[in-house]
Amino acid sequence: MDIINAIILGIIQGLTEFLPVSSSGHLEIGKAILGDQSVPEESLLFTVVLHFATALSTIVVFRKDILELIKGALQFKWNDDLQFVAKIVVSMIPAVIVGLFFEEQLEALFGGNILLVGSMLIITAALLFFADKAKDTNKKVSFTNAFVIGISQAIAMLPGISRSGATISTSVLLGNDKTKAARFSFLMVVPLIFGKIAKDILSGDLTYDSTHFTSLSIGFIAAFIAGLFACTWMIALVKKSKLTYFAVYCAIVGLIAILFSILNS
Repeated sequence: MDIINAIILGIIQGLTEFLPVSSSGHLEIGKAILGDQSVPEESLLFTVVLHFATALSTIVVFRKDILELIKGALQFKWNDDLQFVAKIVVSMIPAVIVGLFFEEQLEALFGGNILLVGSMLIITAALLFFADKAKDTNKKVSFTNAFVIGISQAIAMLPGISRSGATISTSVLLGNDKTKAARFSFLMVVPLIFGKIAKDILSGDLTYDSTHFTSLSIGFIAAFIAGLFACTWMIALVKKSKLTYFAVYCAIVGLIAILFSILNS
């Protein structure tokens, strides 16, 4: 992989990890339009590096929150911090179950099924639109909410469903404060990313070639910087109720994808 491709893939990963437009959906559409041979296949190692970069950018943006949560949890009292950590754990359950028992079925959906991607983008658009119209509150995420949001995160493994869009929208539609919803959405994915990275490392499938060091480093930096920007920007957009713009974008791309699929069927 050359440096230009590494930069492009890094920026795409960094932006779409946080912006509600579905990175997996866009990748599938890109493959269908350009052809599989025209889109560089990411190695497992490169994918792991990019995911680590976006996870790290989340930690940097929420460093104060994370430190407070750790300090509070280490008091071993049922305080707000320990409860928040427990809610994160609860939210992970659906995605962990799907990842462990339905990984092969999920991978089968990532084979250029543009009709599915387009349909899921329409659903993402609808979620974002209705979430943007919801009234703001001061309500915190409850344990029941955390599990329901976790189900949304598991469903977002489908190509075309945005993880951040689905989890933030679900949280807001449940009546939670928009800023708290975005905070919970971004923090809840960090343990899953590190868990997936650990799983890939332990699988023994990772291969490293020193000749790829430059592209890996450039990709990491691009994803990290783009992730910092996108994460900070997304929090502001949710707070200001600006998700409708992304809803329109997802709807347009979804309709184009569906039309493309029909015309090429």
